[in-house]
Amino acid sequence: MIQLNKLSVNFTGDYLFKDISFVAGDRDRIGLVGKNGAGKSTLLKIIHKELEPESGTIVITAGHKTGYLPQEILGNYDKTVWEETMACFVEPRRLEKRIKEINNLLSDRTDYESAEYINLAQQLSDATDRFHHLGGATMEGDAEKVLLGLGFQSSDFQRPMAEFSNGWQMRVNLAKILLQKPEIILLDEPTNHLDIESIQWLEDYLANYPGCLILVSHDRAFLDHVTNRTVEITFGSLQDYKCSYSQYVEQRLERIESQQNAYENQQKEIAQIERFIERFRYKATKAKQVQSRIKLLDKMDIIEVESIDHSSIAFKFPPAPHSGRVTVETEKLNLGYDNLKVLQDIDFHLERGEKVAFVGRNGEGKSTMVKAIVGELPPQGGKLQLGHEVVIGYYAQNQAQLLNPNKSVFETIDDIAVGDIRPKIRTILGSFLFSTEDCEKKVRVLSGGEKSRLALAKLLLSPFNLLILDEPTNHLDMQSKDVLKNALLQYEGSMILVSHDRDFLQGLSTKVFEFKNHHIKTYLGDVYDFLEKKKLDSLQELERKNQNIISAKGESENKISWEKKKELEAAKRKQKNKLAKIEAEIADLQNQLQEIEVKISNPDEYQAEINSGELYTQYNDIKTKIEEKEMEWLELSE
Repeated sequence: MIQLNKLSVNFTGDYLFKDISFVAGDRDRIGLVGKNGAGKSTLLKIIHKELEPESGTIVITAGHKTGYLPQEILGNYDKTVWEETMACFVEPRRLEKRIKEINNLLSDRTDYESAEYINLAQQLSDATDRFHHLGGATMEGDAEKVLLGLGFQSSDFQRPMAEFSNGWQMRVNLAKILLQKPEIILLDEPTNHLDIESIQWLEDYLANYPGCLILVSHDRAFLDHVTNRTVEITFGSLQDYKCSYSQYVEQRLERIESQQNAYENQQKEIAQIERFIERFRYKATKAKQVQSRIKLLDKMDIIEVESIDHSSIAFKFPPAPHSGRVTVETEKLNLGYDNLKVLQDIDFHLERGEKVAFVGRNGEGKSTMVKAIVGELPPQGGKLQLGHEVVIGYYAQNQAQLLNPNKSVFETIDDIAVGDIRPKIRTILGSFLFSTEDCEKKVRVLSGGEKSRLALAKLLLSPFNLLILDEPTNHLDMQSKDVLKNALLQYEGSMILVSHDRDFLQGLSTKVFEFKNHHIKTYLGDVYDFLEKKKLDSLQELERKNQNIISAKGESENKISWEKKKELEAAKRKQKNKLAKIEAEIADLQNQLQEIEVKISNPDEYQAEINSGELYTQYNDIKTKIEEKEMEWLELSE
């Protein structure tokens, strides 16, 4: 369990947050949200003991470890992927060595009744128990499963880490955290460098993780699948919602509306009191009532209404010039780098106005195909042809890093602006949230989100009829992503979109191209149609396997007698009733647990109960009961 009590952080004279308190339980799944700069990453670092708060305390249950994945890492790797991953098993490796040493000592002794022999045997037993508890016996199998789930191929395991990009190195660090199985996992934008399949694998893994999870993410779908609690940092304070992100958005609007109504009612009451005071201030007969109302005003806590941050980029793409019916066409196209074959025999066709999405695991060739279309990579064979008068607008995956760090924001746009655009440069930059002062900043001092916005702003400087966006949402906040998506929905030209953000992709494409095993496969519809089709394919394969098993046994469902079916249905109904009862009991216990968490997070009001230890005793008892009920539920379900 994590308990934060009156935590404050002060940067350059301003409080990032002040006197914040909250409690995180051992199985909580918390999404940490708030606008850029609110302090989300700072709070994760404080929990990980990487930063010290200005004031306040943080208490973590004794023996609980934290695993922290930051947004960026500085790697200096001289190991292979496998060696770096296996390096996380520090304690199991030490125990493995100790077990071997004790076994060697015991094999040379015959004094089975001596105190020394018994002591060594006890040490061996303790070390073996701990080794198995940490998963030492399955280290290699677990490591392989996690690396494959995060998108690595078996052939990658013995490759040096230095051969991989920063994003892939981040995956290895994530794998190490998951394999260490800390009681508390802290993740800062974990999906930025993952593809859709790896994100779905991580969702499933975290959903069943037996510890506490606190994460920062701008991926709505990921937050909704993984979290059951949302903590918002806003105006230096915390707002706690016991729900997923989508529900939080609705509840937050309801809360602000309620605040507004309460504020307006209070202002009416204050106005009435002030009118009474002003009217009867000098009447001796009313002096007592006047003084009473003045005291009432002094004691009144003024309700504050949380303002909604409406600042977000605002733009639309320039009208698309007319082009031929065919925008891009390839025939038996081969792409690669030197001797490395990436894509083979690719037949791809994109018509005017058509919008498509490229999906697939990282490294399967999505960006390679994009580079070939924009002319950055020559074909190794086959044919690639652009249509008549096709003009490309291109946002590369590393577009933000391609900006000149020594130029100012204004110079970056001014250098390439021509004609009627030049007088509108500051207006364009303003629509991307760059103030007059920001325009004079050097690119090197901008944040990742600011660089991404500046790179997007460059796309508005000239009209185009083929828009290619390669991972445009990295570093963009929720509101900016919504504005970009709305602009893309109104864009009339052809579009190729590479992204791993399912919520962002939804509704933007009419066709999905999956890149896999050096080829591409076409799916009609948007990204969720594609994911549903992939699931259906998997189920059909499973059904075929089941049918083969049934045929081998020479038995089918039709041969089960009617009486046996009735018995089975009755047993199922009985089991469902039991499951429903246990679920209700678990829900009741969890409500009790939340009530205690509220008390613990308000030490001033419940000081006596906290000091006596009664609340913590109740908390642990209820937690134990929940675990027992969950185990009973699991056994029944299986």
